[in-house]
Amino acid sequence: MLAVDKVSIEYGARSLFKDLSFTVRAKERWSLAGPNGAGKSTLMKIIAGIEQPDTGRIIKAKQTTVGYLPQEGVQHKGTSVFEEASLAFDDVKQLQEQLKEVEAEMETGDPESEAYGDLIEVFGDLQLRLDHHDIDKMKPRIETVLGGLGFKSSDMDRDTGEFSGGWQMRIAMAKLLLREPSVLLLDEPTNHLDIETVQWLEQWLRQYSGALILISHDRSMLDNLTNRTLAFENGGVEQYSGNYSFFLQEREARREQAERAYRNQQKEIEKTEKLINRFRAKATKAKMVQSRIKQLDKMERIELEQDEATMDFRFPQPERSGQTVLKLEDLCKYYGDNKVIDHFDFEIERGDKIAIVGVNGAGKSTFSRIIAGEEEPTSGERIEGHKVGIAYFSQTHADELDPTKTVLGTMEGSVTTEAAGNLRTLLGAFLFRGDDVFKSVSVLSGGERGRLALARMLLQPANFLILDEPTNHLDLHSQGVLQKALVDYTGAYAIVSHNRSFLDPIVTKVLEFIPNQPPKLYYGNVSDYIEKKQADLDAAKNSSQGAGSSSGSSSGKSSPSGANRKEQRRLEAKAREARAAKLKPMKQEFEKVETAIGKLEEEKAELTAKLVDPEFFKKGDEAGAATKRFAEVESELETQYSRWSELSDEIEKIEG
Repeated sequence: MLAVDKVSIEYGARSLFKDLSFTVRAKERWSLAGPNGAGKSTLMKIIAGIEQPDTGRIIKAKQTTVGYLPQEGVQHKGTSVFEEASLAFDDVKQLQEQLKEVEAEMETGDPESEAYGDLIEVFGDLQLRLDHHDIDKMKPRIETVLGGLGFKSSDMDRDTGEFSGGWQMRIAMAKLLLREPSVLLLDEPTNHLDIETVQWLEQWLRQYSGALILISHDRSMLDNLTNRTLAFENGGVEQYSGNYSFFLQEREARREQAERAYRNQQKEIEKTEKLINRFRAKATKAKMVQSRIKQLDKMERIELEQDEATMDFRFPQPERSGQTVLKLEDLCKYYGDNKVIDHFDFEIERGDKIAIVGVNGAGKSTFSRIIAGEEEPTSGERIEGHKVGIAYFSQTHADELDPTKTVLGTMEGSVTTEAAGNLRTLLGAFLFRGDDVFKSVSVLSGGERGRLALARMLLQPANFLILDEPTNHLDLHSQGVLQKALVDYTGAYAIVSHNRSFLDPIVTKVLEFIPNQPPKLYYGNVSDYIEKKQADLDAAKNSSQGAGSSSGSSSGKSSPSGANRKEQRRLEAKAREARAAKLKPMKQEFEKVETAIGKLEEEKAELTAKLVDPEFFKKGDEAGAATKRFAEVESELETQYSRWSELSDEIEKIEG
C-alpha cells in the first residue's frame, strides 16, 4: 500500500534518521515512539508529502490516499461546522475515477496472478468507501462523527470561525475521519480532547478500514490501537512487531542480549590481546601473532547504546498543612446565563490525589482557577486550610515568561536554595538538554514554553498542586519523571487531564464535570471511574427497558398463567442450549491456548537458561538460532496471552 524507501533527513550536522525503510500494509496500525525532537513528526510530514527527505522516497500505489492531521495550526472560517465537515466528500468523483481505472486493469489482468488478487482487494475497498459516501448516508455520518467529537446539535449551523483552536482541530479531525484515506496519519490527536472524546475516537479507529500511523503521548491509546512500533532512539530507528508495552519489553530483552554479547566479545578480545602481547617478541610465533592481529582488526565490534540519563526529580519538601486543605461552600460561578458551577460544596483534604475530568467546556479549567485563587467565584465561599501553600500551572503561564531571559535564567530567577542543585536535572527531564538551557525564551516554541513554565512551577515549595493539562507537551519519558515525582509527593494535588495512563497510578479520586449538572465524585482511579460510569449507564438502560416491558405486558395478575410459565421455561431452556453451544468451542479453544502457553513458557525457560550462559555464545550458529527463536517465542507468547485474555473475557461475559 505504502513504502518508505531508504529515507534520510538531516538538520545541519544532526541526522534524525538515515536510510529508513519500512512498508505499511492495509489495516496495519503503526505507532511512532520516541522522545520529542527525534524525528517522528518530520517522518509523518514526509509521508504526507509536506516535507521532502534529503535522500530516499515514498512509494505508494496509485489508488492509495494519505490523510494527515498535524498537532495544531488548522483554521476554518466562513462556513458552518456541518458544511465544512461535508467537504470531506468532495473526493467522491476521484473515488469513482479510481474504481473505473481498477475495473479496466482487471479486464486486462491475469486472474491467476498475485497482482490480480491485489486489484480485487483494492476494488472492494473502493466500493466500500463509495458506499459510505452514498448521499443518503452522508448526513447521518457527518452528524455521528461531529457528535462523537463533542459538537452539539446547536453547533452544526455555527460559523467555524467562532471556535477556538482546540475545536478547530476537532473540525479538521472530523473531515479526515469522514474522508477515510487509505493511510491515516495522526500527530498527537488527543491533545485537544477530553476523556470521553478520546474513548469515542479509539472506538472509531478500531473499526477503521484503512492503515493508521499514530504519534501519541497517551500510552493507553498506543497500547489499545497499535500492533507495530517504529522506535526513534539514539539517532536510529528500530521496528517492533507489537504495541508500545510490547516494544518496552522487547527493547529491554534486546538490550540484555546485546549486553551479554558485548561482554562475551570483550572477553574474547582481552584473551586475544593477551596472547598477542605474550608472543609478540617471539619470531617463531610471528605468523600466529599477525593472524590474531588481523582477526582483531576485522572483528565487527559490538557497541552498546548509551541509555538516556535517568532523570530523577523530587519536589521540594512542602510544609505540612492542616487536615482540610480547601473547602468550597455553596460555590457558584456564572458567565451571564451560563451556570458553570451552581451551589457546589466540596472539600479537599491533606493527601488527596484528585483527577478532574469531563467534556471540554464543562468547567474544569474554571474550577482549577477558582481553587487556585486565580479567579473569584460569583458567590459562595472558598476557604483555605491551615498553612496551605498553592502552586498552580496552566498553559497560559507559558505566555507570562520573560522573553529576555534564557531557559536556565528563568529557572534561577525563581528557585529556592534547597532546590538549586536540581536545576539541570529538572530541565533535562523536561527535554532541555545540553546547550538548550542557554536558549532565549523568545525563540522557544509554544510547547517548549509550556514545559519551561511547568518546570519552573515544580520547584516552588507547596503542599497543594493544581495542574491544568500538564502532560500536553511532554513525551512519555518526561511524563514518567513527573509521574514518579507525584507518587513520592506528600502534599495534595488536583490534575486536569485526559491522559489515562498518566493519571491511573497517581490518583485516588475522580471529580467529573458535566454541563448543566453538579460535579460528581468517584472513588478510585480513572479506569475505575470509566468502569463505574459504564456500569451506571448499563443499569439505567436495563432499568428503562425493564420498566417499558413491564408496563407494556401488564395483565393485572400477580403471577403468570400455567401456559405462560411453560413458555417461559421453554425459552429459558432454549437460551441455556444456545449459551452452551456458544461456550463449547470457546472453552475448547481456551484449553488449547492454555496448553500452547504452557509449552511456550517451558521453551522460553530452556532458551533463557542457555542464553544466560556466556559459554553458549561460543557455539556460533546455534547461539544465533537460539537468540532468534527466543524473540519468536516472546512474540508468540504475547499473541497467545492476548487471545487467552479475550477468550476469558468472552466466556465470563456469556456465563454471566
